[in-house]
Amino acid sequence: MAHFAKLDSNNIVTAVVVVDNSILIKADGTESELKGKQFLNAVLGTATWKQTSYNGNFRKNYAGLGYKYDSTRDAFISPKPFDSFILNETTCHWEAPIDYPTDGNLYSWNEDNQQWDLIS
Repeated sequence: MAHFAKLDSNNIVTAVVVVDNSILIKADGTESELKGKQFLNAVLGTATWKQTSYNGNFRKNYAGLGYKYDSTRDAFISPKPFDSFILNETTCHWEAPIDYPTDGNLYSWNEDNQQWDLIS
């Protein structure tokens, strides 16, 4: 199954839909994102659609509601969880300014103190 994200005028994902792979197959047997977009526009009305990969094989991340499509990076990026988090340009994931502790305990991010707090 192929997955497509519907984008609003600000490139924010407003829906993710599934399209049967057979819809995308061209005469030469390869898949075509364009065929998926044409199918969705015919069935659901004209919109901006971008194919997304459930396995993260392309466009960095699987699109979710509220994610933004960044055309420069050709990536779906989740909403920024905290002001201090920094976008990893390779993965397009948000990361805390300090690494998560690796001692086996559970922590939550404390934005006020810019640290990981132990969950008791």
